[in-house]
Amino acid sequence: MASTAIPPQRTVPDYTINDIRNAIPKHCFERSGARGLAYVARDIASLATTFFLFNKYLTPENVPSTPLRAALWAVYTVVQGLFGTGLWVLAHECGHQSFSPSKILNDTTGWICHSALLVPYFSWKISHGKHHKATGNMERDMVFVPKTRDQYSSRIGKLAHELNELTEETPIATLIHSVGQQLFGWPLYLFMNVTGHNNHERQPEGRGKGKVNSFWTVSHFNPSSPLYEAKDAKLILLSDLGLAIAITALTILVKTYGFYNMAIWYFIPYLWVNHWLVAITFLQHTDPTLPHYSGESWNYVRGAAATIDREFGFIGRTLLHGIIETHVLHHYVSTIPFYHADEATEAIKPVMGRHYRSDVRGGSLGFLKSLWTSARWCQWVEPSEGAVGEGKGVFFFRNRNGLGTKPLEMKA
Repeated sequence: MASTAIPPQRTVPDYTINDIRNAIPKHCFERSGARGLAYVARDIASLATTFFLFNKYLTPENVPSTPLRAALWAVYTVVQGLFGTGLWVLAHECGHQSFSPSKILNDTTGWICHSALLVPYFSWKISHGKHHKATGNMERDMVFVPKTRDQYSSRIGKLAHELNELTEETPIATLIHSVGQQLFGWPLYLFMNVTGHNNHERQPEGRGKGKVNSFWTVSHFNPSSPLYEAKDAKLILLSDLGLAIAITALTILVKTYGFYNMAIWYFIPYLWVNHWLVAITFLQHTDPTLPHYSGESWNYVRGAAATIDREFGFIGRTLLHGIIETHVLHHYVSTIPFYHADEATEAIKPVMGRHYRSDVRGGSLGFLKSLWTSARWCQWVEPSEGAVGEGKGVFFFRNRNGLGTKPLEMKA
């Protein structure tokens, strides 16, 4: 991929957030509730139409071959997963208040859409907002915080200096880890903050004493979680209520139509939605060129630049509302609606200069290939060789697979 051939930038951004905002045309900040609702209607209509057509025409009478019918139903789950992910993205827009000028409309729409997809809307909205306020901060970021060399070596049962002596991780080990991430990453994140920071005692919420990432204790469903302040409790419970309603409805549907039908109609497409969500987020924040920062070296402008735009063709730009192609802009100004994001992205590129990162080679196939590339290249982070002063707080990805920059030599 293009990004893996480019050595990480050794300098940090020198522009300001005002420089970014001033470069963006004023109309890009305009939000339309009617336009937002039209996209919601489009995605729901796509889901409903696909459901209707497959159930009406994909029958034993019309398609006698059982293997062919099974293959076409598999296609159905993939297509519905993409449409569901598009709806998920629109609810994400609601959480950022980029959906419309009305907070009530935003939160009502977001709560309904995310609840239908088994996402705790307000709970995730709050934690996701903290991710935006601390992107790339090793001590405060909320998602895909990379492991340090010591943390990575502890995971595989070795001392940090022994990494140099190990053979490369086998492709099958990378594959198993990647499949596990795609299948279980999202629910584990919601239930126990997997991939989020684990420094709860040092956070301003003041509720993290003695708490570490674990099931329920640091959960998006628990009003007492250190992820939230006491004032957030009602919103967490409202999120839980939305999930309870959705689960009740699904239970009734399972009893009415059977688990087999519901697995095809809802649960497998739901897993596809989870897959795309994790894949998108992973690739937005994991690339050999992306820096991460210690708390002392981090600031908002640097963190927002520690993201990357990719290209997923028609799927990304149309079905998924450009969330893959315009993510760098989104981290600088998250209230710009997605339908203005391409224009705004072009406007900030001259301001960011070489600090703007993108990997667009190969289109959709290139995006999918990046899942493997990033998994092989990005195992842990450490400072660059010879770093001094503030540079010791700037971390880049390394690996033991002989790819890219060689890890630091460490003495026993």
